Amino acid sequence: MKRMLPLCLCLSLLTPFVTPPAHAETAASEARLAEVEKKLDAALAEIARMQTGGGGVDTATFRSRLGFAPAASKVYGVASGLSIGGYGEMLLEKADRRRENDALTGRAPSLDLYRVVFYIGHKFNDELLFNSELEWEHSGVFDEAEVEVDPLTGEGEAELSGESLVEFAYLDWSRHRAFGVRAGKVLVPMGLVNEQHEPPVYLGARRPDVERNLVPSTWSANGAGVFGEIANGLEYRAYILEGLDGTGLSAGSAIRGGRQGGSASVTTHPAFAARVDWRGTAGLVLGVSGYTADTWQGAQPSGTHLSPRVSMVDAHARWQWRGLQTAGLWVQGTLTEAGALSDVLGLTGASRLGERFEGGYVEAAYDVLPLAYPGTRYAFMPYARFESYDTQNSVPGGSEAAANERTVLTVGAAFKPHPNVIVKADRQQRSNAADTDASQWNVALGWMF
Repeated sequence: MKRMLPLCLCLSLLTPFVTPPAHAETAASEARLAEVEKKLDAALAEIARMQTGGGGVDTATFRSRLGFAPAASKVYGVASGLSIGGYGEMLLEKADRRRENDALTGRAPSLDLYRVVFYIGHKFNDELLFNSELEWEHSGVFDEAEVEVDPLTGEGEAELSGESLVEFAYLDWSRHRAFGVRAGKVLVPMGLVNEQHEPPVYLGARRPDVERNLVPSTWSANGAGVFGEIANGLEYRAYILEGLDGTGLSAGSAIRGGRQGGSASVTTHPAFAARVDWRGTAGLVLGVSGYTADTWQGAQPSGTHLSPRVSMVDAHARWQWRGLQTAGLWVQGTLTEAGALSDVLGLTGASRLGERFEGGYVEAAYDVLPLAYPGTRYAFMPYARFESYDTQNSVPGGSEAAANERTVLTVGAAFKPHPNVIVKADRQQRSNAADTDASQWNVALGWMF
């Protein structure tokens, strides 16, 4: 105790010299408090963004990841927790009054809330996440069906006036960038549009015909597989999936009607799909993808054994440089036992299935607005696309329908007031070998977030 007394005395004598005046101490405390409040406000704002689905992602600059379109990739960019995104499109279509052969089309102009879609995802941790796409088409589902029949070809289809479905819903587990496991309902990794089908991403008011009939976007299926990004910009995806239903194949739309869509899908014969893309140069994507499946899922017909296999391969490329966007795709598919399957399905003449289907397209766009207004935040892109495809080639026991050999020239322009909002207007000059097609005008409004 005696040793402490001199120390206390020294401290008491030094206090006036080392202790700041009261007003200085108050100012320093207020500055520290202001800094703490600033950090607290930032933290609260970050929490609010995550709770509302922002997850700290700048929606003006979010990007495509692992092959998915930007809005669908949003969950990959959040630190953790909930992610909410989406997209939508409204489409105005006006067909010409007359077909190529001067026959009346009988088609009235239509304005359709084509799709409204929400992405809901959740990142559990750095290794595990869930992602989903919930879609409403044609303003929802009503208790009626629409039937459209071409009066010249006799072909038609019936579908609900609206649709509500889960487009995809899957879990990703990945500890390393080079390898991950994915399971659930996934997008089939074919073509350029099927995985990147958000309206501000692709050119044209309507998706390319080639990627509606030959690669029937949107095409999803139940299954599981692996994915990853390895050295030198190489990405891959490979899945085992539910197969196609051969009873839904048709001469006019190839495999589109064979999609099972993940609804109580029969998996007697699963499918295999794989894709490889190279992104070694900024703005350039080169890739190939393939698909194969035995399409007969039910019991074997009496007195025969069916094993009709659909096999497809595509080569695709996309290049973006400054204001220029270009893309191209070629796809070719085969159907074995096309004659036997046509017999079982009762198809005759020009409605029988072809042994091959093939087609492709090239397209380009250029943002001209920066040339006139450097530094502008808007974009105005004239674009053009040419498509050629045939859904029915080499028909055993029947004849090819000339109407299934088609070309489409699309010319238009797109305006972007924001990177995630687009208005597109174009003219489609459509023709087929039977001279029965009709050209049309299209205007679309699209968004993603």
